[in-house]
Amino acid sequence: MSILIRAFAWLLRAFAWLLAAAVTFATLGPPSLRPHSDLGQDGEHGLAFLLVGLAFGLAYRRRRLSVTAVAIVLIGLLELMQLWVPGRHARLEDFLVDAGTACIGFACAAVIDWVMTRSRASSALTS
Repeated sequence: MSILIRAFAWLLRAFAWLLAAAVTFATLGPPSLRPHSDLGQDGEHGLAFLLVGLAFGLAYRRRRLSVTAVAIVLIGLLELMQLWVPGRHARLEDFLVDAGTACIGFACAAVIDWVMTRSRASSALTS
């Protein structure tokens, strides 16, 4: 069972980093290669960074608070890096949406973790 849990944790971390790489490419890559949807720019940013926060929040449960702080700093750096990318722009609004929704993703991960811990404790008491 322990090997299965470690494998799942490894896959979850790999997924989180691949998702971060995809978001980085979409942020710094050519605008023509960026996926577009009917959500609008803020909706697309929100969804992407919500998923990043959720993935990293679940992947790094024991260090969630420090990973959240590092994520906010890196999101700011990612936004600033757009100043040097032709066709891209750095905006405070984008940073606020990205960092805010990433924090919501981290909070959702904490709630999921809390619910799972409570359900495990509850099932252990009844058995």
